[in-house]
Amino acid sequence: MSALVIIPTYNERENAEAIIRAVFALPEPFHVLIVDDGSPDGTAQIVRDLQASEYADRLHLLERKGKLGLGTAYIAGFRWGLERDYDFFFEMDADFSHNPADLLRLLARCRDEGADAVVGSRYCRGGRVVNWPLDRIILSYGASLYTRCILWMPVADPTAGFICYRRKVLETMDLGKIRFIGYAFQIEMKYAAYSLGFKVREVPITFKDREKGQSKMSLHIIREAMLGVIQIRWRGLMGRYGSRQMG
Repeated sequence: MSALVIIPTYNERENAEAIIRAVFALPEPFHVLIVDDGSPDGTAQIVRDLQASEYADRLHLLERKGKLGLGTAYIAGFRWGLERDYDFFFEMDADFSHNPADLLRLLARCRDEGADAVVGSRYCRGGRVVNWPLDRIILSYGASLYTRCILWMPVADPTAGFICYRRKVLETMDLGKIRFIGYAFQIEMKYAAYSLGFKVREVPITFKDREKGQSKMSLHIIREAMLGVIQIRWRGLMGRYGSRQMG
């Protein structure tokens, strides 16, 4: 078993070392791939220093020129990992809004219980959000309800960004047909997996708002997600997400 935790970064100097060390402290031999979009604050240099001093075999860095978007960062990370022998691929934020310890629960649901994709969910039973203002909770939960109504997908938290995919999901999916780059990317990836017949499951998590650094959330990102759901539904109905026929 080999598992790759993909963490996109842009100006995460305050969190980068801590999140890397937290993942490597877990009792599973996770590898970490940092996908850095040219952070001017020196995030990539922190990663290079850790590679050189402690984690040469398990810590990896993919540097990109400029801020190219969350979705393209993950796609680049997936492609990087698929060129190697990883069995499980994780998406996780750098800012500790996702508890690294929950990686173990997502992995167990995939590896031991047969799920193909596992979502760390704020809105399934047992999940919760802390340190968010009420208006943001209402907006996020409302977006999830709207998405479920349009896509008919049995995932309580379709906009979640804490996920584990089996290798076969990403190999079957045509990653070149994932079009969105903001938070709609998270919806599109889950729906692509679901529309291809994979078992998408959820485990409850506690989502904690970042304590350090600046949030990347914006009204533009939210608008893209809301408008993109209808396009995602249409693309799924047209069967446009598969790269090959499933056996």
